[in-house]
Amino acid sequence: MRPLMQGKKAIVTGAAGFIGSHVVDHLVDQDCAVVALDDLSGGFADNVNSRAKFVQGSVTDAALIAALFAEHRFDYVFHLAAYAAEGLSHFIRRFNYENNLIGSVNLINAAVNHDVKCFVFTSSIAVYGRNQLPMTEELAPQPEDPYGVAKYAVELDLRAAHELFGLRYIVFRPHNVYGERQNIGDKYRNVVGIFMNNILQGKPLPVFGDGEQTRAFSYIGDVAPVIARSVNVPAACNEVFNVGAEQPYTVNELARAVCRVMGVEFRPQYLPSRNEVKHAYSAHAKAERVFGRQRRCELEEGLQRMAGWVRKVGARQSQKFGELDISRNLPPSWRD
Repeated sequence: MRPLMQGKKAIVTGAAGFIGSHVVDHLVDQDCAVVALDDLSGGFADNVNSRAKFVQGSVTDAALIAALFAEHRFDYVFHLAAYAAEGLSHFIRRFNYENNLIGSVNLINAAVNHDVKCFVFTSSIAVYGRNQLPMTEELAPQPEDPYGVAKYAVELDLRAAHELFGLRYIVFRPHNVYGERQNIGDKYRNVVGIFMNNILQGKPLPVFGDGEQTRAFSYIGDVAPVIARSVNVPAACNEVFNVGAEQPYTVNELARAVCRVMGVEFRPQYLPSRNEVKHAYSAHAKAERVFGRQRRCELEEGLQRMAGWVRKVGARQSQKFGELDISRNLPPSWRD
C-alpha cells in the first residue's frame, strides 16, 4: 500500500527537540519529504532523523522562513518549536513572546502566502489555566502565565487566518509529555527529566511546595504519532484536541515512581511553592472520536523506557537561562 505521505513535503519546527524529533520519525516513515528546522537552543542535532533535511535556524528569522517556503513549497507545517517553560515564562516575557508568538506568526504568514494545505500547531494545556477538571476543549481558555498566553494567542491567530485566508489548521494541546530524547539538562521544565538527571548525579529530587499538585504525565509514544498522522484525518481539520494521558498523579507519586524505575531510595528536597496551577489534567473524548481510541502507556511502563534511555546518555549539566527580564519573586532554586 502506498504510504499516506508519499510525495508530500513538510516542515517540522523544533525538529531537533523532544516531541518534534519523534514527529519527524513518524513522517519520514510515511515517505514524507521533511525539512527539519531547529536552532539547537534546546535540542540536539543527533535527534534528527537522517532521512530528513536538517536546517539550523530559528522561527524568529522571518527571511529564513520565507526562503524555505519559497524553495520547498511545503504541503504541511508541523510547528513544535517553543520554549515551553511555564513557570519561567513570567521572568522571560520578551523571550517568550518573541519565540513562542512572533516566531509562530512568521510561519503562519509563510503558510498563507504559499497555500499550505494544513498547519499543525502544538499548543499546550497551559491555555486552560485554573479551570474545571478534567479540562475539555469546550472550556474557555484562561491562561495564567505568559507561555499559556502566547500559545492561546497563536491558536486565535490561526483561527483568524482560516476565516480570512482559508488556511486549514489543527491544534493539539498536549501536557506533561516525557520520554526518550527529552532534554534532561533543562532545570526549568520537564519534571521527569529533572528528577532522572538529579538521580544520575546523586542529588535529591527538587519538589516545589508540598508536592501534592496533580498532573497527568503523557508518554511520547502516545502523543507524537497522533500529531504526525492528523493531516490525513479530514475530521481533524480546523479543530482543537487535547492529547495525552488521563490518569492524574501528584508530583510526590511521580517522584516515588521515578525512584523505583531508577532503583534508588526516595530522596526529595522540598522547596518553596512557586506560582503555578495546582491541578491540571484533561479529557480526551474528542480526540478518541476523531482519531480512534489508542492504548495508552501506563506511567511506570513509560518511565522504564525513558530510564533505559537516560542511563545510556548519562547526566546532562543544567544551564542557567541567561538574561532575565524580571528577577523579582524568582524561585530561589532558579537563582543558582
